[in-house]
Amino acid sequence: MKRGRTAFLATVLVCALTLVWCGADSVQAADTKTLRLITFPGYAPPELIKKFQQETGITVQVTDSSNEDMIAKLRATRGGGFDLAQPSQDRIVAVTQQFGLYQPIDLKKINTAQIDSVLMGSVKKNASIGEKLYAVPHVFGSSGLIINKKMAPDAKDWTDFLNPKYKDRVSYRMKRPVLCAVAFGLGENPFAKYNDKQAYQKLLDKVAAELIKAKPIVRNYWENGDALVQSIRSGEVWIAEGWEQAGWKLYEENKDIDWVAPTSGAMAWIDTFAIPSKSENVEGAYKWINFSLKPENAAVFTNKEKYATASKDAVKYLDENIKANFTRCYTPEVMKKMNWYPTVPPGLEEMEGKVMDRIKAAK
Repeated sequence: MKRGRTAFLATVLVCALTLVWCGADSVQAADTKTLRLITFPGYAPPELIKKFQQETGITVQVTDSSNEDMIAKLRATRGGGFDLAQPSQDRIVAVTQQFGLYQPIDLKKINTAQIDSVLMGSVKKNASIGEKLYAVPHVFGSSGLIINKKMAPDAKDWTDFLNPKYKDRVSYRMKRPVLCAVAFGLGENPFAKYNDKQAYQKLLDKVAAELIKAKPIVRNYWENGDALVQSIRSGEVWIAEGWEQAGWKLYEENKDIDWVAPTSGAMAWIDTFAIPSKSENVEGAYKWINFSLKPENAAVFTNKEKYATASKDAVKYLDENIKANFTRCYTPEVMKKMNWYPTVPPGLEEMEGKVMDRIKAAK
C-alpha cells in the first residue's frame, strides 16, 4: 500500500515536472518568436518589420519612446520588459553603471563589416565601460549651419554667430548645443572639460560673455523648426543653427540656401542599438541589428526618414536626390571633424541652464 502510494506520487511528480518542462519550452519558443523593441518614432518602418518577419519568423513589437522614457521604463523593470532598445550613445554608460540597464554587446554576433568605422569608433569611445562595449551605432544626425550663401557667402563657422556684419540676421536655439558649438568655434573643446566642473564653468562663462556681447546680432532664439525654415526662406535670417533635414528642404527650393558643416565641426549625435540586461530574446535582438544595418534595409529607413545610418554602403541604395544631399554635405572630411556628444556627467546640465538664463536675461 505504502509502496503503491509512493509509486503513484512519483508518477504524479514526473508528470508535473514534464508539464513544467514542456511549459517552459513553450514559453521559450514563444519568446524567441517575438522581439520587443523600444525605439524612437519612425526607426522601425512597417515595411522592414514585415520583411524581417518573413526572413526570420520573428514578430517585432514596437514601443515608440524617447531617451528619458526608455530610461524610466527600463529602470522600473531593472532592465526588463524589452529585448532591444535604441538610446543615444550619451545615455548608456551612466544608467548602466548606476542601474545595470544594459548588457555588454557580443561583437562576434555583429556584422561589423557593414558599419561605418567613424561611427563605430565614436560609440566604442562613448558607450564602453572598461573593456566592455554596450552599444553599436544605428542612426546619426547633426546640427550645423543653414546659410543663405547669396546673402552671407563668407559664413563658415559657429563664430559667425558673433560677427557684427550679420547683425539681426542670425538665429539659433538657446539650448546647450549652442554653448558647446560656440566653444568649439572659439578653439576650445568643451567635452574635454566635462570632468572638471571648475574648468567647465570657466569655459561657460567665456562663451556666455561672447554670446551676450553678440546679442544685437541675433534676430531671435528659434524654438519652432517650421518657423525657422520660414524665416530663412523669406530672407529674414541669413545664418542659423539647424539640422540637416531643414537645410536640405530649403535647398530643394533655393540652391542659394544649404546646410553647411562648420569648419570647427558640426554637433553630432548617434542613436544606438543596446540590449537590455533582462532581454528575453537576445538572439532576436542581434538578428534585428544586423538586418537593420544591411545596406539595402538601412536605405529604406533613410529614404523614408531622411536620417543617415551607420550602414556604410547604404548610400548606394538611396534615392538620387537624397544621395546627393549626403554626398554633398557629409564628405569624409566633414565626418572626421564631427563633434560627437559624449555622456554628460551629473550636474553639468544644471550649470548650463543657469548660464543660458543669464544670456537670455542680459540686455
